[in-house]
Amino acid sequence: MVEVNIDFKEKYCIIEIHGEVDASSSIHLDEALQKAVNADCPKILVDCQDLQYISSAGLGVFMSYIQELEVKQKKLILFNMHEKVYKVFEILGLHQLLTIVDTEEKAKKDFVE
Repeated sequence: MVEVNIDFKEKYCIIEIHGEVDASSSIHLDEALQKAVNADCPKILVDCQDLQYISSAGLGVFMSYIQELEVKQKKLILFNMHEKVYKVFEILGLHQLLTIVDTEEKAKKDFVE
């Protein structure tokens, strides 16, 4: 089960993921990312502090937005990821395609105005 919250700020939006993203719950992550990508939100921060597990379906959601983010010139940064979740991204090589940093502060600093 997962809960996904989205908060729109002036220069970015933050998506918080709470729980486990699997095949049946990945739709909630997809909906939040779609809202952020379609909004006037050039920078999308994803807080993974409470993300306990992510399946290939959840990873696929992130992957499905890579090209659209590039076309729309939007930046996506994931942060506060637990090591066991990061390992899943690393094993599949997704850590090289997505920006993943340790803290929210680093995520915000990564945005060059």
